[in-house]
Amino acid sequence: MEIKNGLEKSRSEEWGKEPVTLEEANLDTLKSLVGNNSGKYRLVNFWATWCGPCVGEFSALVETDKMYRNREFDFVTVSLDAKSAADNVRTFLQQKYASNRNLHFGDENKYDLMEAVDEEWQGALPYTILIAPGGEIVYRQMGMIEPLALRKAIVEHIGRYYP
Repeated sequence: MEIKNGLEKSRSEEWGKEPVTLEEANLDTLKSLVGNNSGKYRLVNFWATWCGPCVGEFSALVETDKMYRNREFDFVTVSLDAKSAADNVRTFLQQKYASNRNLHFGDENKYDLMEAVDEEWQGALPYTILIAPGGEIVYRQMGMIEPLALRKAIVEHIGRYYP
């Protein structure tokens, strides 16, 4: 048990050294994100610091990224907090070791956002989608994710083993 705890502590320390960034995003940024020309499966989570379920699931999403990031997988978060809350968003991301790509969409027109991202999105947060290369949404979850179900969906597409 001590070995496992030691490995987890070491891993957390490593993650804590990785840089955490926050980029401003607009509708064009998000359209490109969803278009997914990366050649990888892209997991995108829409969230906000004022959303309890968003905060509750965030650690599991970051852990999922750490599990699959060396594969054909990409994880991006999109904060829907107001632009004036950028410092709070950045602090939260740093506390969660979210060294993946993090975007901040502070625009007030959420209907344009929903239309640009996914016609099936009704606007509730959190909202999580897995996008295949080329832009097809192959998994979507309105509300909190179930980490095991999400990871199974990812593995269905990227494969169980490293190539």
